[in-house]
Amino acid sequence: MSNSKLVNYTKLSPNHSGARTHSIDRITPHCVVGQCSVETLGNIFMDADREASCNYGIGADGRVLLCVDEENRSWCSSSNSNDQRAVTIECASELKHPYAFNEKVYNKLVELCVDICKRNGKKKLLWINDKNKALNYSTKSDEMLLTVHRWFDDKACPGDWLYNRLGNLAKSVTEQLSGKVEKPTLTYRVYADGKWYSEVKGLSNVAGRKKQAISAVAVKVSKGDIRYRVHLLNGDWLPWVDGYDIKDDINGYAGIKGKVIDGLQVEFEGVGDYKATYRVRMQGEKRFLGWQYNGEKDTKQDGYAGIIGGKIDGLQITLT
Repeated sequence: MSNSKLVNYTKLSPNHSGARTHSIDRITPHCVVGQCSVETLGNIFMDADREASCNYGIGADGRVLLCVDEENRSWCSSSNSNDQRAVTIECASELKHPYAFNEKVYNKLVELCVDICKRNGKKKLLWINDKNKALNYSTKSDEMLLTVHRWFDDKACPGDWLYNRLGNLAKSVTEQLSGKVEKPTLTYRVYADGKWYSEVKGLSNVAGRKKQAISAVAVKVSKGDIRYRVHLLNGDWLPWVDGYDIKDDINGYAGIKGKVIDGLQVEFEGVGDYKATYRVRMQGEKRFLGWQYNGEKDTKQDGYAGIIGGKIDGLQITLT
């Protein structure tokens, strides 16, 4: 039995029961009740006195911890019978009810569930919102069942935020397993001529206005992970950002208001095989430059959109 290749950090806890006595047919996501890093999670479960662990953890930044090998039973759900057959996942969350997950954590949870199902030969993830029906359900050979900690102990885990989304989680994972992946919605806008222009969704329009040089870009997606950065005219590449908030000049958009850009990079992952697909129009030109795909480079792609030394006045971004 293999572990997930999505793992970014490994710290194996001594708190486990060794090899499972039941094949894997359940996934049990938990809320940590804290915006922990994977390093912090790993340290927490190294304490033998806690008598607790998990197979995987997802930190607040979306990174994945391997805490107990998937072939072993973790101590996570206050139930030997559940933990023997479930892959348990502790997820960083808010400290208070409803213990919400941020977008990175939730998207990584979806991706990790897809990976777990694939490696264990499952084609469907099920959510049955009834404890008795769920625990008495006999899964078929190609099915995986979601279970929750609150069914086995007097706890709120995994919190109402996730509990109310478990149906959507099961649907998203099953869609990806079937290959019928719904395309995420991509939204973006640009700053030029001293103001933020209206949002554009996909290829519904062009972000920007002819002859008005762009100095900042903001991009977001409904699902998956996106990051982007810009190159300043007569300057350098600025740091990658992954947020979407025009009031946040650190991680809410890429660029510096009033300083013109001449290059753009966008990268997307986490939903099927979709890639960020984008192009720009140079100031004074009627046509757009060629499409770029993530940061790929080949005979037709430079790894970014734009021409270093030239101003940009329009852009389009989608997923393909």
